[in-house]
Amino acid sequence: MRALLTRELRLALRTGGGAFYGVLFFLAVVSITPFAVGPDLKLLSTIGPAILWISILLANLLGLDRLFQADSEDGSLDLLLLGPHPATAVVLVKCIAHWLTTGLPLVIATPVFGLLMNMQAPAIAAVMATALVGSPAITFIGAVGAAVTVSLPRGGLLLAIVVLPLVIPVLIFAVSATHGAVADPAPFTAPFLLLCALSLFFAVLGPLIAAWTLRHSTG
Repeated sequence: MRALLTRELRLALRTGGGAFYGVLFFLAVVSITPFAVGPDLKLLSTIGPAILWISILLANLLGLDRLFQADSEDGSLDLLLLGPHPATAVVLVKCIAHWLTTGLPLVIATPVFGLLMNMQAPAIAAVMATALVGSPAITFIGAVGAAVTVSLPRGGLLLAIVVLPLVIPVLIFAVSATHGAVADPAPFTAPFLLLCALSLFFAVLGPLIAAWTLRHSTG
């Protein structure tokens, strides 16, 4: 499993890495938002957490269509599924590698983009905390969509259609927790813990469903 994780990280970095494209997409969305909102800095800081989280959600979807497709095209996916390790563990490792190369750089870049949205330090810290615990859920949900579309030559659009409705609860709880961190009457702990629960839940369910789907599609 360590060898597989190292392989996935090397492949991600060798092919340009999802980190660069994800952060670049993140920057593009954050940069054009002030032009749409206008010069109202108070409004910009109010909607900033929601804009950042929408950008994080969409940026995490980048590269998910290639999560299994590249291995399926060269035949290595069949070898991985027929190997000594459970298919669920293989999917889990691939998801972890995808998050390390795509989701984690977005979390690290959040403070810089938060300043561009005129956000205060508590709001930026809340977005970072929710992104750290919530973005893995997007990856695990996306793995199911990637497994469904692995046999399709152009499954990127279908992947977005399948995954986006499923990640709406993640977005709702993340924005609610962030709002609770900056607004005293609103709670932060409850939606934050629900966000953690979603990531833990899909960390178990996502690889199981994705592994079953891959076995069915390749069998």
